[in-house]
Amino acid sequence: MNRQELITSIENEGGYWDFIIIGGGATGLGVGVDAASRGYKTLLLEQHDFSKGTSSRSTKLVHGGVRYLRQGNISLVLEALHERGLLIRNAPHLVSNQAFIVPNYDWWDGPFYGAGMKVYDLLAGKLGLGPSKHLSKEKTLERIPTLEPEGLRGGVIYYDGQFDDARLAVNLAQTIREHGGAPVNYMKVTGFSRSGEMIDGVTATDMETGQDYEIHGRVVVNATGVFTDEILKMENPEAKPIIAPSQGVHLVLDKEFLPGESAIMVPQTADGRVLFAVPWHDKVVVGTTDTPVPEALLEPRALEEEIDFILDHAAIYMAKDPTRADVKSVFAGLRPLVKTGEEESTASISRDHYLVVSESGLVTITGGKWTTYRKMAQDTVNQALLIAGLDERECVTKKLRIHGWLKHFDKNDPLHYYGSDAIHIKKLVKSDPDLGKRLHGDLPYIKAEVIWSVRSEMARTVEDFLARRSRALLLDARASIEMAVETAWLMAEELDRDESWAAEQVKEYSKLAGEYLLT
Repeated sequence: MNRQELITSIENEGGYWDFIIIGGGATGLGVGVDAASRGYKTLLLEQHDFSKGTSSRSTKLVHGGVRYLRQGNISLVLEALHERGLLIRNAPHLVSNQAFIVPNYDWWDGPFYGAGMKVYDLLAGKLGLGPSKHLSKEKTLERIPTLEPEGLRGGVIYYDGQFDDARLAVNLAQTIREHGGAPVNYMKVTGFSRSGEMIDGVTATDMETGQDYEIHGRVVVNATGVFTDEILKMENPEAKPIIAPSQGVHLVLDKEFLPGESAIMVPQTADGRVLFAVPWHDKVVVGTTDTPVPEALLEPRALEEEIDFILDHAAIYMAKDPTRADVKSVFAGLRPLVKTGEEESTASISRDHYLVVSESGLVTITGGKWTTYRKMAQDTVNQALLIAGLDERECVTKKLRIHGWLKHFDKNDPLHYYGSDAIHIKKLVKSDPDLGKRLHGDLPYIKAEVIWSVRSEMARTVEDFLARRSRALLLDARASIEMAVETAWLMAEELDRDESWAAEQVKEYSKLAGEYLLT
């Protein structure tokens, strides 16, 4: 992907795009892949970077949702388990089978979750990842030796999916491009153009150059997640808010707190959510919380009570109690929960997606979660076709391989999450061995990845690389700050920027990453 080529395609397009999609998170990218792979002329506009917001800050799980099973939302669990199976097939380089253990400390936990997980297995059907079963105390501790042994009766093991969210987002953008679409980051939609009463396009500003554009489309899709209401207000100042943003916080710890390959699932916390401790990129992600917040921000911040909540709950289940000093990074994401007016708390709001068409023809898709992004996109494109008056073409994404698809690879290869692109990064190193050097001794990322991210993945800032093309910011915020100077110099050379640009990038990134550290 080359951003300047995509900007040129916007400038040269004298007619109408079939689809204009606002939002470059999971949902917008999914709609873009669906529309472009059906052969429609597709443009996606993202105000910042792909997956900048919620979509890079998930719990890193592709799952049916054990909590929704307990709530009795069988249809959502069934759909999510089906989509989980499709995603593992379509992006095997990024989505993998993860074993989870529910530790049983009370007499009632075992029977309930043993039976519940059997239902989970049954709903997954042929796309199941493995049968759940009871484990003895000894077998449970064998798999997770750092569990609190006092009062432990045993456990239940079940299987779900795990993935790298921001890497998947980048690969979805590349998939859009491969099918003739144009995904553009740092392009902020500022308004709508109309033909009579109907929306027929958008106005947008290139955040890098300040250039304004008027772009016409047969249908416009609002897929902006927690910022859905802002776009609805832009379309109609009288529009009522439909989003109840809820914040989920995660702490990242060293692998010593959860050695081995199994994850922990705590079925019931004080706020009614499920708590996970999941191995991820040789670290452990622990979360999450459910805190209603008054407004949607691009950079939400963890509250002190949320941090304490996670540390306190982790201490109950881990033999070694994690402290603030053990936290490598803390990150917060916002869920775009859709209000129906009956909820007592955000924990009770369903993760079903919400699709609506305004009187002016704006198609809005929101709610949902990463696991069901493909189905959300299919439903959205099917609805949008009616508004656009385009010829109907069948959805092909159930079996569409996502960019980077690679089934057989070495998981010990630090470049394996690039899938089939890893070979190109290795060629860069072969042509210049210096590019094979690590950017930091505590993380696996090498210089060649910076070059690749600029040339082929549209990384435009130091944050783009350290937060989303690599996951350095989430894995070890302090180490990522120490990587920023060299990253900036490598990017400056590729992007033809000067010393002042590099210095400003380091300053901005260091300030942002400092918020991911606990003092």
